[in-house]
Amino acid sequence: MTDVIFREATRADLPAVLALLADDVLGRDRDLPEVDAAYERAFADLDADPRNHLVVAEVDGEPAGCFQLTYIPGLGRHGAERCLIESVRVRSDLRGRGLGRDMMRWAIDQARARGCALVQLTTDKQRADAHRFYRGLGFVASHEGMKLAL
Repeated sequence: MTDVIFREATRADLPAVLALLADDVLGRDRDLPEVDAAYERAFADLDADPRNHLVVAEVDGEPAGCFQLTYIPGLGRHGAERCLIESVRVRSDLRGRGLGRDMMRWAIDQARARGCALVQLTTDKQRADAHRFYRGLGFVASHEGMKLAL
């Protein structure tokens, strides 16, 4: 996709980002499209943390996609930092047009430029299309991820 601008999300982007998170078969059951105190607090925490970046992919002046990059320090891999990519969403009317690929390539380039040893992500087992997409970008399902909802 051409003419995509990647930038840090601002507070003004919060309604659009929440709409992206909720505009999803799984997200509609776990995210709300309205800004509330919990989302305000979470955004403020992300914005204040230099290891977290909420990124907006802007197309024609409008948020068209989003994702979160979290840089994780660690002792493994000789003290290397990892980049975790989470909450990847593309606006439903733009899916299948290459924006997701552009977003992931940009995120990987950011991690590489920062010196990260690897990029990691999780994707729900129900998302077969997403699994094909990530494999096509070179990701390998090398580990079994586990989650515990609290």
